Amino acid sequence: MAQNSKSVLLPMVAAAVFAGLGRMVLQKVKADRMARETRVAGPLDEKTRQWISDVVRTPRH
Repeated sequence: MAQNSKSVLLPMVAAAVFAGLGRMVLQKVKADRMARETRVAGPLDEKTRQWISDVVRTPRH
C-alpha cells in the first residue's frame, strides 16, 4: 500500500509544479505584453513626468 501511494504522489507533485510554472510563465507573458502596449516600464511620479517633458522639449545643440 505504501509503494502504491508513492507512485501516485510523485506524478501529482510533478503536475502541481508544472502547473505553477505554467501559470508564472503566462503571468510574465501578460505583463510583458501589457508593458509593451503602454510602453511604460512602471508607474511614473509627477517629478519624473516633468523631467521627461523638459528633456523632450529642450533643443539639443
